[in-house]
Amino acid sequence: MTARIAADYVIVGAGSAGCVLANRLSANPSNRVLLLEAGHDDRPLRRPSQFLSNLNIQIPAGWTRLLADPAVNWNFLSAPEPGVGGRVLALPRGKVLGGSSAINGMVYMRGLPSDYETWRQLGCTGWGWDDVLPIFKRMEHAPFGDPAVRGRGGPLRIRKAEDCGATMDALIKATLEAGLSQTDDYNGLTPDGVTNAQQNSYRGVRASAAAAYLHPVSNRKNLRIETGALVSRVMIEDGRAVGVEFERNGVVTRVDAAAEVILCGGAFNSPVLLELSGIGSGQRLQDLGIPVVADRPSVGENLQDHYLVSVSARLKDGTQSLNGSSAGWPLAKAFAEYALLRRGLLASASCTINGYARTRPDVDIPDMQLMSSAGTVDLAATMSTGAVTLDSKPGLTIGGWVLRPESRGFCHASSASPSAAPAIQMNFLSTPADELDVVNMMRVIRSMFRQPSMVEMVEHELGPIRDIPEDDIGALIRICREIGTSGYHPVGTCRMGGDDESVVDPQLKVRGITGLRVADASVMPRLTSGNTNAPTMMIGEMASDLILKSA
Repeated sequence: MTARIAADYVIVGAGSAGCVLANRLSANPSNRVLLLEAGHDDRPLRRPSQFLSNLNIQIPAGWTRLLADPAVNWNFLSAPEPGVGGRVLALPRGKVLGGSSAINGMVYMRGLPSDYETWRQLGCTGWGWDDVLPIFKRMEHAPFGDPAVRGRGGPLRIRKAEDCGATMDALIKATLEAGLSQTDDYNGLTPDGVTNAQQNSYRGVRASAAAAYLHPVSNRKNLRIETGALVSRVMIEDGRAVGVEFERNGVVTRVDAAAEVILCGGAFNSPVLLELSGIGSGQRLQDLGIPVVADRPSVGENLQDHYLVSVSARLKDGTQSLNGSSAGWPLAKAFAEYALLRRGLLASASCTINGYARTRPDVDIPDMQLMSSAGTVDLAATMSTGAVTLDSKPGLTIGGWVLRPESRGFCHASSASPSAAPAIQMNFLSTPADELDVVNMMRVIRSMFRQPSMVEMVEHELGPIRDIPEDDIGALIRICREIGTSGYHPVGTCRMGGDDESVVDPQLKVRGITGLRVADASVMPRLTSGNTNAPTMMIGEMASDLILKSA
């Protein structure tokens, strides 16, 4: 059975960029906009069957329960990764209105101005820092920072972590003692340094892309939102995208797109959908039994991500730590504080201290991100449940990643079936430069525990790294391979560029196909410095401008 509907603009994926596009394109009442999402509504009362999952979306600290929750998460897995001991890594991606902005740790980072200047130099005309800065300002409502570079009235609420506690105060002092910089605003005029983290929340509730952009306009008559809709392919006739097909509850629906189809599925789903539609490496498509529409070997290549390495320490009894609030009466008190005042432990993002640093003093710009929360994880409980569980004794975790890794992976369709999981290879630590950088980063992180402001609090490091000396490079590389994981920032698989080999041009149009664009993290030619949700929403804003100007 096949149904049929029509729209002017068909947006595939209601994630960080898709929600932005749905809002901006439907602002003109003459545009018929259809937003398709494979997941379901993110609001608890709108989806009773996943009430608890959606409640965890709204509560900032609920992200710890969403990393493996199948109700709202694609739960992708990598192939065995040779650079990290053959481990299979979890690669969570949001499958719900709001996409990964509904399940992430809510850290708001734009990246460095040099990131976008690099994009421009790679042929992405119109994507330099001076081009994207007004877009970021338009997005933001940040009641702090210099108004010359920070937005005040945008739809996306941003707050700073407050009252981080004595342990975090000591850690900020330790960064200065270690020779690192300090800043008031790592998204501002002087981004170099560590400070209180900025997060997407408002009055103690997550500010996802859906909350900021989609729900406020969902009653527009010209905006139609279809959830539970798994898109199987883009329909292409005579080199033009004319619509899509999606399946829901065994019913296939054809959508006719009078103007454009815009893919917003993210770095994993967008390249796979291009391949399912016949756009990709001709040989790969033939091997899968998919008719070739456009031979584009770059589709699915150029995958980049941050490789997260963390070090934890046991703190002395009585030292302030989140661990003390994770059970019993303190946890009940935290729930009450959140319920009554929307603040405290449950209103916290994934880190309370965040910012830029250098792995060594001779690098020109920051090349690592340092982040921390005053807590340590019960690894056994976390591994068994898939949800982050704090242990019972006071602890501190400091994590980081190299900002601009050289390693490249790929993501491709594994089957002609749209329901099949993609084949993903991250290839972390596959270059000598990345190995050296991660070791230098590890040294910076470990040095924090030895600074005067921290030494009276710290009892000892936790885990096997405790016995590894600073000068044993081989052992440090080995331990980094064993304990690291994805930073959950995949980008690059539908690379934007000015060259013919790029998947999309600087207008985000798929090369060789008219009426088809990609607008999500997959178009980034290079990984931005820091968390990628803010840059992805910026891409959605930029895409809306490009589309409306060309209409």
